[in-house]
Amino acid sequence: MDLTETFAWLRDYPLLITGLQLAALLAVVALADVLTKTLLVRLLGRAVRLSPSKWDDAILGPGVTSRVAHIVPALGIYYGISFVSGLPENVVLVVRSVASAYVVLTIALALGSLLNTVGTIYEQSNPERARARPIKGYLQLIKIVIFMIAAIMVIAALFNRDPLLLLSGLGAMTAVLMLVFKDTLLSLVASVQLSTHDMLRVGDWIAMPQLNADGFVTDISLHTVKVQNWDKTITTIPTWRLISESFKNWRGMFESGGRQIQRSLHIDQTSVRFLTEVERERLRRFVLIRDYLDRKEAEIEAHNERLIAQGADPVNARRVTNIGTFRAYVQAYIEAHPGIHTQMFRLVRQRQPGPTGLPLEIYCYTASTAWAEYEGIQADIFDHLYAILPEFGLRIFQQPSGADVSRALAVRPDAVA
Repeated sequence: MDLTETFAWLRDYPLLITGLQLAALLAVVALADVLTKTLLVRLLGRAVRLSPSKWDDAILGPGVTSRVAHIVPALGIYYGISFVSGLPENVVLVVRSVASAYVVLTIALALGSLLNTVGTIYEQSNPERARARPIKGYLQLIKIVIFMIAAIMVIAALFNRDPLLLLSGLGAMTAVLMLVFKDTLLSLVASVQLSTHDMLRVGDWIAMPQLNADGFVTDISLHTVKVQNWDKTITTIPTWRLISESFKNWRGMFESGGRQIQRSLHIDQTSVRFLTEVERERLRRFVLIRDYLDRKEAEIEAHNERLIAQGADPVNARRVTNIGTFRAYVQAYIEAHPGIHTQMFRLVRQRQPGPTGLPLEIYCYTASTAWAEYEGIQADIFDHLYAILPEFGLRIFQQPSGADVSRALAVRPDAVA
């Protein structure tokens, strides 16, 4: 029997014919979707596994292959809807417009996922290079451009307009676009400068007090830089502010291998005096300054002999002071300390005296940049210096406290009538 005669009765039911054609179209589209996903994943997976390169692994990244597979069903609807009879022309036009907009959006999302996967592979393939030259900001910029173009094409598809007409209209809105994307443009320029001049890397310790940021950089993106502070809070800094404002980067300190100590002992100026011969002999017990005392005494003795030969008054003679001897001891102590960097600058100097005493400043670098070790070495040095100070007849200056005043005004029990 002829199939035409068999289904001839359907001619009296045009809506049924339209429904059956739509059902057939949807069935074909669903089958195409399943086949595309299956074949695409298998073929691409096999090709990627055979390739020695890691970069093509981005094709199989999350959201890439699955979104690309959705393009085929959308194209099937776009071309197949025109074969469905009985549909109004406006309906066909709307369906084709939506399908084309869906294809554009799907391609944009797939490219965005592909860029995300490329960034992940870049960070995993060479972590050191990724920290020194992050590309996250550039990838975000490319994504912005892709989605802007996709938005224009989607609007053009939905309203059945030429995309070039929309682009020409956007040209007249340049000033508005510059205002809207001001932060993005500033951040782009800042990202390029930060990367080109190697001003900032992931893992750098930076300090930016004006934004309450003091910690390690955990992420550098197009618009923001994330800093994890010492209290584990996160400070988010706009990228462009790192160029327009100043910040301190401690990377140089970590790379040098030494961390600076610059701290003063405030000596009570009333305790500064000349050393007697007995005190000099007693200080010879300290091995660190034995050579200094021998050298200094020989120098002073030669100078004084010349003064006596010239008939000068003995008041003009030079003598060894306790503050000078202590300064020599501190210099020798930090040079011999195992926690002090031997290849970096070391200095003990007197600063301008003032109302808080005579500052004796220690300037050196620890051999470790770790915070806990640095604080331990610094505390160990000053613990020793505070404890050894009375051996030189010196006192630390300290503002009088309530207890000091009470002791000074206290009346002895035996003096009470």
